[in-house]
Amino acid sequence: MSGDRLTIHPTADGSSTFFSEQWQEAFHSVHGAKQEAIAKFVLPSGILEKPQDCIRILDVCYGLGYNSAAAIELLAEKGIANQVEIIALELDRSVPQQAIASNLLNIWTDEVATALTNLGRDLKLQTQISGKSLNMNLIIGDARQTLFQVAIAWADVIFLDPFSPAHCPQLWTVEFMQLLANCLKSDGCLVTYSCASAIRTALIMAGLNIGNTVPVGRRSPGTIAAFSPYPLPPISLAEQELLQTRASIPYRDPNLTAIKEDILADRQQAQQMSSLESTSRWKKRWYSI
Repeated sequence: MSGDRLTIHPTADGSSTFFSEQWQEAFHSVHGAKQEAIAKFVLPSGILEKPQDCIRILDVCYGLGYNSAAAIELLAEKGIANQVEIIALELDRSVPQQAIASNLLNIWTDEVATALTNLGRDLKLQTQISGKSLNMNLIIGDARQTLFQVAIAWADVIFLDPFSPAHCPQLWTVEFMQLLANCLKSDGCLVTYSCASAIRTALIMAGLNIGNTVPVGRRSPGTIAAFSPYPLPPISLAEQELLQTRASIPYRDPNLTAIKEDILADRQQAQQMSSLESTSRWKKRWYSI
């Protein structure tokens, strides 16, 4: 993402985000960037309800750092873990650096903002937040390659927050989901803002079960995924049936090196050749008056 032009966009909760000229998408919801980090990622992950000595978070697409910041701040506020370890993956180092330079981190406590500022400068961090240990590593590069630096079954929680599948299908493929599943502890979970059937199919193909998270700022829920027997909120019958339509055909990237255009074109071809029910027929069945 080198050379991307980032412009500051205020959001409805008073926090601001960036709009990416290269990706033609904002990093957060217009309904509230801070609210999204808390309500779409931290709260549904359940880390605030499961006290344990050490919590390990894999933050995929770190961006401005809001998801990690929300987790650190809320865990410290509740005094849940004695140690928090975060591995964050980000394509473009200039994104967190510009967030720091633009004073966008001042929505968090001074301790958290200082921690993220130091991380953006040094890429590694060992510090104390409210008397608790915090270790962070920010790994720069294509997540399809940098993810191999994360140990198998390392993460209690994975925050999956790339740009949308239409703009960044590279990080929504079956193959990438399998890599993420490999990094997840047997009793861990993955949370993401997307409820797209293609994404849910990829998660299922990676061996995970799926459930809904509470909608935030829009009607659509997000997705939580985990191995059995992790208890998950159910998806609706309509959503279950959508997983049997052409909309559910996943993105593929067998060698984890494909470009956006090829991934999108291959999926479109697979949909055209599919004998699955069309999405339009599914919509007519469920939503016609």
